[in-house]
Amino acid sequence: MSESNEQQTILTCDVGNSRIALAAMVGEKPLETRRLSTQEFHLLPEMLRQLWSEHACEAVAASSVSPRNLALLDEAAGHLGQKVMLVGRELPLPIDSDLPDLARVGTDRLCSAAMAYFSFEKACAVASFGTAITIDCVGDDGAFLGGAILPGLKMSAQALHEGTAALPKVELHRPDWVFGRNTIDAIIGGIVYGARGALRELTEAYATKLGQWPPLLVTGGDAELVCKDYDIVHAIVPDLCLMGVGLAYQMFLRQ
Repeated sequence: MSESNEQQTILTCDVGNSRIALAAMVGEKPLETRRLSTQEFHLLPEMLRQLWSEHACEAVAASSVSPRNLALLDEAAGHLGQKVMLVGRELPLPIDSDLPDLARVGTDRLCSAAMAYFSFEKACAVASFGTAITIDCVGDDGAFLGGAILPGLKMSAQALHEGTAALPKVELHRPDWVFGRNTIDAIIGGIVYGARGALRELTEAYATKLGQWPPLLVTGGDAELVCKDYDIVHAIVPDLCLMGVGLAYQMFLRQ
């Protein structure tokens, strides 16, 4: 790969169900990152234009799990005269696997897993705490082994409220108690501590299969809420998927 390609700045995007993240990226290193919630999607064209012009980007690359939100990105990129290069379509999947249908695995999971392995160059685990929670594992050879998908924190809270006659809707935050002494605290503690417990249980199960405890990277909008100061977590990396998109683009340049 040429030196000019190594220094090429691109605009990477992580298109989720409830958020869109954008970053100006050189290689796998983000220069500036911005995030939009569902209520802010109308700002996408202007934010895309600003990042594009301020960092002299040369391409738009993305991972997406939401066709509807990807259409918004396609339209915004079109105003720049650009076509979105999508991981799994124009861009290669950035990680190998012997799974029977890797194309049906969310590219956000694959990009994050690929970047985690790129960081450690050995077996590792990666978890994302977003609309859904995903907890995945990569083998020593760099192959994506698979993982688990759980309801996200807000989805769990909404399901408890909507599926029962008496449980209230709650605003989630980090609990500083063990015993929930009222219904709201019991719900918050159950959801947050439950997510932490699932992360530990699955990581331990992966460690048993691997024969070693894998370093664990976590990402996603609720990562800090669940994993801050958690002893099993190697690092919280908010831009992990975006960095993985950058990695997929670098692989494309090497073809």
